[in-house]
Amino acid sequence: MSYRVRTWGQPNATTAPLVLAHGWMDVGASYQFVVDAFSPAFFANRFIIAPDWRGFGHSMPASPCDHYTFADYLGDLDALLHHYAPGDQVVDLVGHSMGGNIAMLYAAARPARIRRLVNLEGFGMAATQPAQAPARLTQWLDELRQLHSGEIRLSTYDSQEAVAQRLQKTNHRLPQDKALWLAGQWAQAGADGRWAILGDAAHKVVNPQLFRVDEVLAAYATITAPLLAIEASDDSIAKWSQGTYSLKQYHERLQSVAQHQIARVEDAGHMLHHDQPQAVAQLIEDFCTA
Repeated sequence: MSYRVRTWGQPNATTAPLVLAHGWMDVGASYQFVVDAFSPAFFANRFIIAPDWRGFGHSMPASPCDHYTFADYLGDLDALLHHYAPGDQVVDLVGHSMGGNIAMLYAAARPARIRRLVNLEGFGMAATQPAQAPARLTQWLDELRQLHSGEIRLSTYDSQEAVAQRLQKTNHRLPQDKALWLAGQWAQAGADGRWAILGDAAHKVVNPQLFRVDEVLAAYATITAPLLAIEASDDSIAKWSQGTYSLKQYHERLQSVAQHQIARVEDAGHMLHHDQPQAVAQLIEDFCTA
């Protein structure tokens, strides 16, 4: 399949490339504000890579797809690094939300590939029990039917401005100018003039596999790269977990990573790289140049 990859700078054999992995229903361009905030000295010596994950942005499968798994993303990331950082060149890997979870698993699977690891609110999910598996499979089958019938779909908007308003509704800290620019990266006008989100509706179908904490902790234990876990002052976990998962539990999971530190960005929500790009950029820059 064709992959859309946004890059800044040129490959540099003496400096590790910086790979920026976006989150669910987002695109690689989401990191533009952070890249803009890097210091000239840091930016001048870095080759920066920000792909659109498959099924997001402009990285669409050649044929219809009704299911995506983390294994797909791990395979894609491995192929992208083989292309952009061939051989045994190490990289600095940053991931936000879903991208943060992917980055953590990739650093576990390919520990020698990652020099520095930065996780922006890639918290993982609430623990599950094996007894939940049958109901989850039933839900998945039901949602596949709903996807094929058109019941599960992504919204469309009458203008780029309307898309920007949708982004601001989700994130009240996002200013109008940034929202409008992001809207042009996150959606595009179709033949009917409606603006459609650049994402596959299949991503809204539940994963048929349960999130298994014991497997995740075993993976975390194999990470050798130093980890910087960055979180926002707003407690995102509390908002979506409905009491099934907490920030404290996330911090306990991080204890499985041999070298880790936690940083907090004030006056920011889950999209902290939009809310406080200067602060996020400084944390990444300091960590990757330490």
